[in-house]
Amino acid sequence: MCVKVACVGGGPAGLYLSILLKRQDPSHDVTVHERNPEGSTYGWGVTYWQGLLDKLRACDPESAEAIEEHSVRWNEGVAHVGDLATRQPGDEGHGIGRHKLLELLAARARALGVRLEFESEVSADDLPDADLVVAGDGVHSALRSRHAEEFGAALTPGRNRYVWLGTTKVFDSFTFAFVETEHGWIWCYGYPFSSEQSTCVIECAPETLAGLGLDRASEADSLAALEKLFAHILDGRPLIGRAASDGGSPWLTFRTLTNRTWHRDRLVLLGDAAHTTHYSIGAGTTLALEDAIALAEALRECTDLPQALARYERERRSALLSLQSAARYSAQWYENLTRYIHLPPEQMFALLGQRHSPLLPYVPPQLYYRLDRAAGRLEVLRRFKRWLGPKLARGAHARALSTRE
Repeated sequence: MCVKVACVGGGPAGLYLSILLKRQDPSHDVTVHERNPEGSTYGWGVTYWQGLLDKLRACDPESAEAIEEHSVRWNEGVAHVGDLATRQPGDEGHGIGRHKLLELLAARARALGVRLEFESEVSADDLPDADLVVAGDGVHSALRSRHAEEFGAALTPGRNRYVWLGTTKVFDSFTFAFVETEHGWIWCYGYPFSSEQSTCVIECAPETLAGLGLDRASEADSLAALEKLFAHILDGRPLIGRAASDGGSPWLTFRTLTNRTWHRDRLVLLGDAAHTTHYSIGAGTTLALEDAIALAEALRECTDLPQALARYERERRSALLSLQSAARYSAQWYENLTRYIHLPPEQMFALLGQRHSPLLPYVPPQLYYRLDRAAGRLEVLRRFKRWLGPKLARGAHARALSTRE
């Protein structure tokens, strides 16, 4: 079916959906509305893994090639705990600057005939004249918020506080650094996204933030304090901040968004407007692009719009279950860091890699480590772990749903 589509939000999901729709049928009338000026995106680098690149290559080889060309790679992880460090091989990861990613997608969309309208604010009370309106305007989506009750939107705040920073230190691997202060632990996730810069996400408990005075400090004082705390991994390089637009603290609380349904009439949710997963699993951009792929496929293969939207929602909800569980357990691992931080470095790093496991919170850490090592050698233990993990995850998920209700 030939459709007229308005994508509200010029992030990766909306831009990639517009590309796929025009590739499927050049007669589709596709417009992307972005409220901000072109090139004014915030953020540093985003991560993705080989599986996403393979999917992008299958959907649109030209944009996939451009993204790969402008990405950096790593295949190791290093964890610093105080004065100790351990390095382990891992899956190949990719990093690309958010600004560069949007620039590449915008150029590809334009080349295919998509209209890109920047500084274009779409009112939730006056939707564009289109067969389908795609709300890809992020976790704070105005279009979703206008109908929050109908979508069944729920935001669940996490406990820890975090800040998203850049640095001119180019890490050679995905880097974790845990620093103990008199007010508790503070830690950093660092990864490169170009040959010149890396992303640093710094996180701590609210008590540590307050004890260090970072919740009250100016941006300059906060950056100076953090540079001192993480001097051993920054090698004298500065941290780069982004002043809060409202003059408030740049420290944030991650909020997990869920929606009871993702579409109503001709309005459908995409990416962070539909769901969020904790940043510690590095999947936000991947999931948004996979949403776009699924929605484009549903629109191509279904005979009418309600059928297409129902299929899209059904498929993506199913695909997200395991990742949402992994993200929930990952966030909880960091919220309970003191349970693991005093283990020997190789054990702590191993459990850092296992933080997505629904078994880990229920098993003493050193026992889990020994069982996990044994499971690598004994098939019966591997089968038991595969059976028990999902069983515990389903139970925890059911409890979470009953609490919401």
